[in-house]
Formats: sequence, C-alpha cells, structure tokens
Amino acid sequence: MTYQPVDHTVADAVYYRARLTLDEDRRCALPAAGWAMYFNAVRQPAAVLAGATGETGRKQLADQGLTVARADAAQSGDFYTLKPAAGFKPVGPGEHRAIDIDFELWAVQKTDGPAGWTLAYGGSRPAWMPAKTVLDPTDPKQTTAFSGDKRPVQTAATRYAENTSPKQDLTLRQSIVPQPLSATASGGTAAVGGGSRISAPRTLSREAGYLRSALRDVTGGQGAPITLAVDPRLDADHDGKPDAEGYTLDATAAGVRITGADAAGVLHGVQTLRQMIPADTYKAAASGHRPRTAEVPRATIIDAPLFGYRGMEIDVSRHFASKETVEKFLDLMSFLKLDKLHLSLTNDEGWRLQIPGLPELTDFGSKRAFDLKETGALHQGMGSANDLGDGDGISGKPRSQTEANLGRRPAYQGFEQDVQNFVGDGTGYYTVGDFQEILRYADTRHIEVIPELNFPAHARAAVQSMERRYQNTRDGTYRLLDPADTSHHVSTQYYTDNLANPCLASTYTFLEKVAGEVAKMYKGAHVPLGEINLGGDEPPGPPDGWWSRSPACRNGADTAGKSGEQLKELFFTRWNDIAHRFTPRTAGWEDVTDPTTSFRLKGFTPLPWQNVWGWGREDWAYRFANEGTPVVLAHATNLYMDLAYNKDPDEPGYYWANYADEKSTFTYQPFDVYANATQDRWGNPITPSPSWPRLTPEGRKNILGMEAQLWGENGMTPQIREYQAFPKLLGVAERAWNRDTPAPDEMGAAWNVFTNTLGQKTLPLLSFYKPVGLRDTGVNYRVPLPGARISGGTLTANVRDPGLAVEYSTDGARWLPYRGPVKVGATALTRTRSADGRTSRLSPVGLPHWQAGTSYRPGDLVNYQGEIYRAVRSGSGAEPDLSPGHWTLLQ
Repeated sequence: MTYQPVDHTVADAVYYRARLTLDEDRRCALPAAGWAMYFNAVRQPAAVLAGATGETGRKQLADQGLTVARADAAQSGDFYTLKPAAGFKPVGPGEHRAIDIDFELWAVQKTDGPAGWTLAYGGSRPAWMPAKTVLDPTDPKQTTAFSGDKRPVQTAATRYAENTSPKQDLTLRQSIVPQPLSATASGGTAAVGGGSRISAPRTLSREAGYLRSALRDVTGGQGAPITLAVDPRLDADHDGKPDAEGYTLDATAAGVRITGADAAGVLHGVQTLRQMIPADTYKAAASGHRPRTAEVPRATIIDAPLFGYRGMEIDVSRHFASKETVEKFLDLMSFLKLDKLHLSLTNDEGWRLQIPGLPELTDFGSKRAFDLKETGALHQGMGSANDLGDGDGISGKPRSQTEANLGRRPAYQGFEQDVQNFVGDGTGYYTVGDFQEILRYADTRHIEVIPELNFPAHARAAVQSMERRYQNTRDGTYRLLDPADTSHHVSTQYYTDNLANPCLASTYTFLEKVAGEVAKMYKGAHVPLGEINLGGDEPPGPPDGWWSRSPACRNGADTAGKSGEQLKELFFTRWNDIAHRFTPRTAGWEDVTDPTTSFRLKGFTPLPWQNVWGWGREDWAYRFANEGTPVVLAHATNLYMDLAYNKDPDEPGYYWANYADEKSTFTYQPFDVYANATQDRWGNPITPSPSWPRLTPEGRKNILGMEAQLWGENGMTPQIREYQAFPKLLGVAERAWNRDTPAPDEMGAAWNVFTNTLGQKTLPLLSFYKPVGLRDTGVNYRVPLPGARISGGTLTANVRDPGLAVEYSTDGARWLPYRGPVKVGATALTRTRSADGRTSRLSPVGLPHWQAGTSYRPGDLVNYQGEIYRAVRSGSGAEPDLSPGHWTLLQ
C-alpha cells in the first residue's frame, strides 16, 4: 500500500485528498468481498466524521465500493479498517488499484501518513501489508496545508540563503556547551588519563568514581593528578552570595583542581573537563585505540547556572524506551548540566511501570496488539504493537528494520519507511528493579527523576486495565470508571473512554496505591522522591460533557450538581493531597490551574506549554509568575523537541505548534518569550499583543527554570529519539544554564558563534561520545543538510554549522569533497558528512522530475514522487521500471 496526499485544495483546512495505491502481488488477488485492511492514522478519515464532511467522505468511498470505520470494539482511538462494499471491483494478480480517500485537516509531512497496515481474509489472522508513504516536496498541492499556509518547503536554495554563519575561531569559553561564566586559557595543555591519581574526600566518592570511569573510557595511561573539593562559600559571580551548583576548574601543568559549591557543582566541573578533551581522543578510543592521555587546555574556568530547574521530559508511554535508552539520555543530560528528568510513564497508549499488587497495569496496559476486543492488550496504536516481535496477533511481520524499511537499511537521518511497518515498541514496561536502576543511575549524576502519573485524562491504559481487573475478579477496589456513565467526550487523540472518574472513591484508592508504590521504589533505591507530576493535560471538551451523565457524579454527596470544571477541580485537589503524602512537591501541566480562574493547589508548580501564537495562552506563564505562582517554562513553540525540524516532508515529527530546530531552542528568551513571536506556525508574520503582560521583576523570581519535551508518538527507535533531541537539546542546555542570555538584537551574533561551536567542537565530540557505564558509543544527532545552488553550471554550497564537511555528486554514485565552487552541469546532489562518517539526507540541486517518454541513460538522476532515483539502465516509459536493476532509489 502506497499512501500519498495529493490535494489540499479540495476543502480548505477541512480535509485533504489522499491516494492509496494498492499494488497486488502477482501471486495474490483481492476478491469482491470477505477481506479487511487495518491501519492507524493520526488524521481521521473523513468518512468517520459527522456532518457534511463525513457524508462527503462516505459517498466518495462508496462510489469506489469501499467503507472505512473504526476497527476496535470500543470505537476509540486511531485504529481503522477499510473494507469492500457493494460494487467493489476485485483486484487481480499483479494489478494496480488507486483509491482516493479524504482525511481531516492536512498532511504535509510523511509522519502524517497511515501506518501499521495489515490484511485479513474472513476471520483469519491479519498479515503485514508492506506500506510506503510518498510526498513530493515540489508539488504545492501536496505541501501547502491550506490557503493560510505561507511557510515555504525547505530546499537546497532556502538552506543556502539561511546558512549565513561565517567560520570563525573559537575561544575556550565558546567551545563549551553550555558556555561557562568565564574561561581563561593560559597557554599549553595538561595531560589527564585513566590512571590519573584522583584525590577527593569520601563525600565525593561518587563524583571521583564517575570521573575515573569517564577517563578510563577514553585513555589508558597515567596523567597529571586531579583534585576534587567542595567549598560551600563558592561565589562564582562575585555577588557576595554562594552559588549553588557552581564550580571552578583550574588546569595547570601540575594537574587539575575542580572545586564545587556542592557535590553537584563538582560533577558539573567534571563534565566541563570531559568537554575539554579533544574529539580526536574520543575518536581514537571508539576505534579501539585509546591514547595514553588526553591533552586539555591549561585554563581557569568559573561557572554557575542561571536556573536551578534544567529539565527534559521523555515520554515512554506512547512508545516504550528501554532502560538503557533512558540511561544514555541521563548521561547526556549530565554532560550538558541538565538536572531534572521528567519521565512520562503513563498515557492512553501505555502504562510503563510495574506496580506491585496491580499486575493488570503491565499484564494488559503495557501491551499493544491486534486485539479488536482488547481482551489481553490495548489495540494496535500509532502504527505499532510489539515492534517486530511475535505475540501481538500479527503474522508475517518484517524480520528486521531493513526489511521493514522496504529493503534499505534505515539511517535515521530523517523519515524512514520502517516506522510505517511496525517498527516501534508499543509494548514494554520497567520492572521495579529496572526503575530503581534508573533512579540510582540518575542520582549518581545529580539528576532528579520526576515521575508523571497522568490523570484524569490521557488515562486510557490505566482505566481499561482496571476495568479488566474488575471483569476478571469482580473486585471494584481500584475501578476508575462508572459503568453507568453515558457521557460523551472525544480526546485530541480520538479516545472516548480514557477519563478516570472523579466521583468514585475507588479512583482515589487507585491513585494512593500507585503513588505509594512509587514512593517505595524510591525509598528502596535510597533516592529521595522530591516531586510527582500529576499530569492533567488536555481534558477533552466540552467540560459539561466530561462526567455529566455519570450517576456516581449526579448522586454523590460531594459531587451532585457540580459542573465538569468543578469536578475537575475537586479531582486535582484530592489527587494533589494524595501525592503530597509521599512527596514535598507536585507539578503538572498548565491545564490543571488555569491562571484566568482562582483555583490553585498547594505546593504545586504548573508547566505552561500551550503558548502557540494566536491560541490565547501565550501569556499564561507570565500571568502565573507575576501573581506569585512558581512555574517551569515548557513552551511548545520552542521547547518541544519531537516537533519536526522544518517543513521538509522527510523531517519526522509533528508541527501542530510550530516547526522547531536547534535555533528555536537556542534563541528562546525565557524572560521575554514574546520576542520569539515573529511568525505563527504557518509562517505568517505576527506582532506580540500589547495586552500580553510582561514579566515583572518579582515575577522573574518565580521562573524556576525550563524544560524541553521529547514526546514519544514518533519516537519509535532510540536513533529517532536521539535525532529529535540533538542538536536541539544543546540549545536548551545553553538557555537553561548560561546566565548571559543575549538580547534579541544580540542573538544573531550569538547564533553565529553557536553554529561554529556545534560544527567545530560539539557535534564531532558527540560522534564518539561514550556514556559512562554503558557500552553504547556515539549519538545519532541530526546531520544538517547543506545549502546549495547552481549558476551557469557551477555549484556553490554551504552548511549551517561551519566545520562540517560537504560532499557533492553528479550521478549519486561517486562522491567528492566540496572545497569551493565547482563545475557540475545542470544537476547535482549534495550532502553533509559528520566526523564519524554518517551523512545527511541528500540535498538535490536542479533535479528534474520524471517525464514519461524521455530516454534516460545510466547515471541520470530524477525526482519521482518526491524520491530520488538513479538510472542503472537506459530506457523510457510511462513511469520508471522500479524492479531491481533498472532504477536505484537513492533517497
């Protein structure tokens, strides 16, 4: 099945037309009746909608002899089935069949495409149906979401115009991310090694052990001695007050001394020392040839953070991330001096933590499968079930990521077809032991793990798990829904049965049980539980529909007569009180305590996130802060790392709030967020409203810090998560730590320095990065595509991050280093190469589209349906012969 959005003009901003092309195997046929295809889709088929749009969509499919409907018995979520109806014409062996189908809204990234296709005959077990998404970036009907979408598609030409940073020499301070307060190089180097004698008091034994392990990972010989110490009076900025987490680092010929205001400050100094080690040293170690010592600059560095809260959220509920994946991110967070991991453990699509006494949460709620009645697992969601493994009711799945990627090994430098073909851990959870290992690993790095237990919305995995418990045992102690509730709501992800009921005593019994068991895990790991995140985002509207027809709410002594909003407030008051029995602090999304109302919770910190320009919540963070409520900034427009980097169909990720790249994170203004309001998400110029309140001096004191979000809808593999996070997380670290936030009119010059830091220092280092205590090496950061143009047959190219290498080719087979303007003719391909040999996606210049009837010769390059092909044989035809040996898919 090939999916392609073909026309966004059929119903402006209401629905678009897509084409499904079925290529029948020469051994198989599709009869007139008796079969069903199943798939997930982030966009609803128009035919399942109500009103005129639904009628149009249903008629369009009926005219082709087809119907589409939600697939599962619950009729809830993103799972659909396509079936034959009266008049369906059979598809014979080897036949092609095009099906036009409308989907809601728009789809201008390949990520939007339907995924997880299977085909079943009669009542048979469904089998994998290989799927592919294509989208031609040069076709405006495919790439313009609606008439108000003014954002251009990224091309080699637009990148060439944007890549304006000149290459420049960097000071020691500019070579470190995040930049320290001061760094003064004194000339020469100091040699440190895995055998360096480390002197430290017993209270710093963990920091000394971490440093020793880090040095042994990259060096094998004796080096100069290193001393670690704590001075609680350390005043890095000379304002007369000690600076928590501050440090000084002195590197001389005699050795290195790191002094921290506390143990965390000592570790921050250790991480700075790790960044001072040349990338070539890491490269040699990665190749199996550790040098005896590493030469670091002799220097004096003084440093302290801007914020005490420097966070990152990782969503492991939509797609599970292994313990090792989380630990690698923790080590990278520590490397960048981030100190809070907000771990989203629960959501509609999965429950990811073992809770003793409630086995259903993991026996049922951590699993996804082809299970239409959801008797043993949640239904297939977001295109995935049990990854490529067995046991999820789907037969014939690809045996490897390469097979899932339709024969090409995925590079994960952009969209890959394997994510449409069941790659992705929809199933998985942490045992108590796993979770405690994560806690201890984080604690060693002075990172606080904040568990998110998301209620009352986004709670489908928990709600349905406890319903299975009740059905199996008739024990309603932990039941989360009122079976007589006939209220109707639809969540953002189309769920209708994902709300925990606030009027049941059993709901609070469940919450107390879960929070209590989580607290026991922290105690058992000897790690303090400092905060629980209550969740609370996106309660589905309208409020009067939440529990309006629940007898438990209508008849409850404390709930009768209350509105949906009042019931929500009652729920959060009780949930907050429960959490505070186990932790001194709570937090949650801005939705919990709307600043336009008087409702507030004790000891609670909101995370304002939905600041999309023009949506009406742009000022919520500052309204909270100015009134005296502490906040953590989590603004989607700049800090959501799972959003696509830019408007290129091959960039994975959503774009509902904005497109977000490392420039979005680096240029973020925590104390003047409106300075970032220059364009809306569709590229239209905007001006901040004069009614938006400015942050007051007192309000500034209530900005506890900032947090980047890595949501998991598209995080199917560790490589994709790393691609989405890096280099964006580098900009987050800079803004959260560096006290020298450039003013808006200074940001251009600061950005030029930062791009040079990335290209010359940080990205080469990350290429060979070795997480302490793990076997993994290197980070799958996004290698930026080059910019390029051809004029008079001469190619000129550049790259966003000066220091990275650019290559070019005229046939897609032989690649040459680009060193300056070069004659190539009318067409060329360019790409960027990283220090570890990985390359960016291809950036074509002057590439022609396939033309029917044109004669092609070996080596000719064409764009066919948005993909780049190279001719292997001479020939022509109505369309390219894509069988082996005729055309090679380059990208």
